[in-house]
Amino acid sequence: MVVVLPGREPEELPPDHPIFHCAFDLREKPQVWSIHSFLSGAEPGLGDAVEAQYLGISDEGGRLMVLICHNTDLGDGWERVGVDERYTREMSLKAFPMGINAIVYALTRANQGRAPGN
Repeated sequence: MVVVLPGREPEELPPDHPIFHCAFDLREKPQVWSIHSFLSGAEPGLGDAVEAQYLGISDEGGRLMVLICHNTDLGDGWERVGVDERYTREMSLKAFPMGINAIVYALTRANQGRAPGN
């Protein structure tokens, strides 16, 4: 991180962060299992992180520049739709709202806090 964004450290995003509420009002940070874990019946968890973690790196104005999703496989929730009916039904209800929230947040808050012409 230091090489790409010197002086910036990831910080845990609180549950009331706007990214969790801008299109869909998410009451918890979504944890999407990989399809392989889901089909094998394994519990989610990487090392000591049992719950999904959402971290962010913000600019000087507090605008989120980087979203880091740890211990959640949002990509599988999107790209594995239709592979398994039960997986699609359960995981797409978590993956799609979070993905849509990330897109809406990025598109609607890009210039928030900037002075005109900057």
